[in-house]
Amino acid sequence: MSGLVPYLSFPGNAAEALTFYRDVFGGTLELFSYEQFGRTDGPADAIAHGALSGPVQLFASDAAGDEDAVHMVGVSFSLLGAADPKTLQAWFAALAEGGVIIDPLQERPWGDTDGQVADRYGIRWLIGHSQS
Repeated sequence: MSGLVPYLSFPGNAAEALTFYRDVFGGTLELFSYEQFGRTDGPADAIAHGALSGPVQLFASDAAGDEDAVHMVGVSFSLLGAADPKTLQAWFAALAEGGVIIDPLQERPWGDTDGQVADRYGIRWLIGHSQS
């Protein structure tokens, strides 16, 4: 059994977003269309379910009909200590491409390193590591 896995609903660009996250984090990506799931509440080629499995796990779909698409307020996905420092720095840089650095990745007075970035899809990430 896995832990908490975010499930994001995108406004018609779930395949693009999940491919971006696969390129950033690595792992295996599975995409299933509305047509494959027998859904008729959206375009046949829209993503009914997508799953990224790897060092970071995410689920996503294209929002159907009048469903809300993702918009994040007051929440970040934390990847503190989720990988070695070099990998975390690479993830931060990749997520920042086309996004916005909210707080640069930097060493803090207590010795840990962290920073925050909102990626090109508006998803906010807190990334960092301990010095020990």
